[in-house]
This record gives sequence, C-alpha cells and structure tokens, in this order.
Amino acid sequence: MPALSEYSNVHNTVFNIITNKGYKLWYNKETEMYCAEKNGWDFMADTPCSLLGIILIYEYKNPKSYQEYWWKDEGSLSEKNLSTQAPSYTSVVEKKLL
Repeated sequence: MPALSEYSNVHNTVFNIITNKGYKLWYNKETEMYCAEKNGWDFMADTPCSLLGIILIYEYKNPKSYQEYWWKDEGSLSEKNLSTQAPSYTSVVEKKLL
C-alpha cells in the first residue's frame, strides 16, 4: 500500500491546495470536468488530482505568454522509456509497521 494514492478522500485536500495557490475552482456539470483559473490561465481535467497535476505543469513551465504547446518538455524521460520496475526502497508505511 502506498503512502498516498489518488482516491476521492484526497479531493478536499486537493481543492484546498488549488484555492490556497490563488486559483478559482469549479466543477463544470456540462462537461463533467474540474476547472481552475488564475490570471487568465485556465485548466480542465477529469479528476481533482489530475487538475492539480496540470496546474503544477503550468507552475513548473512558468510561461510568460500563451503559445501552442507551451507545456511541452523535451527532457530525457518519456512514456516510451519510463521504467516498468520500481526501484528498491522501503515505504514509510512499512517503516511505521516495523
């Protein structure tokens, strides 16, 4: 069991993080999507955790103005070369049980 995973019981925490970062937050019933906006930059995702991830991409990239594919990152990792094997580690959950 991981220390934290995406599940509905973390949604309130995610909502608080997003609003404390200064974003306006709402749920669009028509599209069934979670939405946020700050300074004209608007974001939309299927789940609250995904929305937070999208916002973190924006904050990481810190674009000065909109341009197509502003979010792209040409780093060395991609889905094609992402490891399918977990590294060796001891989860904090396991450490607590010891």
